[in-house]
Amino acid sequence: MELVVHPSILERAWRRVKKNRGAPGPDGMTIKEFEPWAQANWPAVKQQLLDGTYRPGPVRRKTIEKEDGGERLLGIPNVLDRLIQQAILQILTPTFDPEFSESSFGFRPNRGCHGAVKQAQQIIRQGFTQIVDVDLSKFFDQSS
Repeated sequence: MELVVHPSILERAWRRVKKNRGAPGPDGMTIKEFEPWAQANWPAVKQQLLDGTYRPGPVRRKTIEKEDGGERLLGIPNVLDRLIQQAILQILTPTFDPEFSESSFGFRPNRGCHGAVKQAQQIIRQGFTQIVDVDLSKFFDQSS
């Protein structure tokens, strides 16, 4: 956690959160409003993170329409939680991402659906005739 709250990590995380913009979470705080709030409140939040007592806030649920007519359920965290998540991501990604399967494309740096399609095409050219696509995203929406 000391790495997560390191000023250089937090600066990089904050630049990413600002760049991503995003709507306010349940607390209604915007990116612009967060900066003065953080200057006044960061020492207490940092201490909670280091003590292990920090608890993220709830997320705001938002449903958006998909092109195929379906719906996608989003969870929008407060800006503070997005900052902390981004800082954690910056620490954990270099450690764990190299260990992931080369066939894994979801939510990974420099990977996405186009890379997955290219890999599937290469596999088909090698003579394989079946591809299995597993999408667990809806699994995590269940609450039991």
